[in-house]
Amino acid sequence: MSHSLAVVATLAWRNLWRNHRRTLIMLLAIATGVWAMIFMSALMRGMTDQMVRNGLHTLPGEVQVHHAAYRRDPSVVNSMAPPSGTLLQELERPPVTAWASRVRVPAVIASERGSRGVTLLGVDPAAETLLDSRPDNILEGRFLLGVDDRGLVIGASLARRLETRLGKRVVIMSQDLDNNVTDRGSRIVGIYKARLPATEDRFVYAGRAVVQDMLDMGSMVSEIAITADDYRGVAAWYPGIVAAAGGGLEVKPWHELDTFLGSMLAVQDGFALVFMVVVFLALSFGLVNTLVMAVFERVREIGLMQALGMRPRLILIQILLESLYLLCLGLLLGNVLALVTIKPLESGIDISGVAQGMEMMGMGSSLYPVLSSADMVMSTAVVVILGLLASLGPAWRASRLDPVTALNKT
Repeated sequence: MSHSLAVVATLAWRNLWRNHRRTLIMLLAIATGVWAMIFMSALMRGMTDQMVRNGLHTLPGEVQVHHAAYRRDPSVVNSMAPPSGTLLQELERPPVTAWASRVRVPAVIASERGSRGVTLLGVDPAAETLLDSRPDNILEGRFLLGVDDRGLVIGASLARRLETRLGKRVVIMSQDLDNNVTDRGSRIVGIYKARLPATEDRFVYAGRAVVQDMLDMGSMVSEIAITADDYRGVAAWYPGIVAAAGGGLEVKPWHELDTFLGSMLAVQDGFALVFMVVVFLALSFGLVNTLVMAVFERVREIGLMQALGMRPRLILIQILLESLYLLCLGLLLGNVLALVTIKPLESGIDISGVAQGMEMMGMGSSLYPVLSSADMVMSTAVVVILGLLASLGPAWRASRLDPVTALNKT
């Protein structure tokens, strides 16, 4: 039996190259399809990854802790004590890599020329740096120097809307614990450009202690932002934060804080699989046509092999092997092509021409494709499984040919 299979495998390889032109065209089509599957999946993964990371930069953190009523009413009334005890111990334990407690309240900022509603962030600059949530592009001036820095850092877009500039004094207003309007005059010490331009209008940074004093909060904070090595693994460690936080506090992972980003990541693999199946279904017509033509051209030969004693099962295996050889060669070529074309692009693709439209989806001006071994495995599985299924029809017909009828074919 093993000898028969070896003969069938050899015949399948030789028959594949009987018509070089047809085989090469089909091989190129499969390779192009495989490349398209992997390339588009890499773009989708890169887009999703960037959207999530930019979203985490804005949130910030992969997990946030708030007063139980804060998300319904994000005012200073729903603030909480800074972390201590078991919660503090949990925050200092791996896989947590950084955390920051912040004051985050609605406010109004006013210049000589206008006013805007904003979100006032009272932060610890050192902790924000570790959290990777501070603005990373200061256009003018500087960022805050400490929790007691009395300056303000605002976005470039907000500065233009207020018709103000670096060094100018503005007034920031919000409500204190007694729901009284309180205000403070501060000087702009820095102007930043955000990864997502829309956030430049939204966030105003100030020293945490200064905001706490302005709102008469004492040491209370609005939120604790927490990050770890990989946002995809948050489900493994955030339940420990929930247990340590206890009652009265709400602990939410990033995909619940921003359900759009969470849903994007959840359906990413599904989108990739659907795209791969659609691409290969288009290719399968060419594959089936190639095998049908190959069988049609060899009807008499197949009839002769049957007359000489070759079992229909071996003819079926031979046709399927021809298909498998073609698919494997196409997969090899397509994967190599994907590696060669995607790797140089991982440093970024400039999409500044459509950046304004992509900004609404949480994208920046560059796209960074992510080549995943999972996508390469998925494309291989799709091509092999669907390819062999598509080949079953021609192979079955060839194995069921009547030897007498086949030998009389002209």
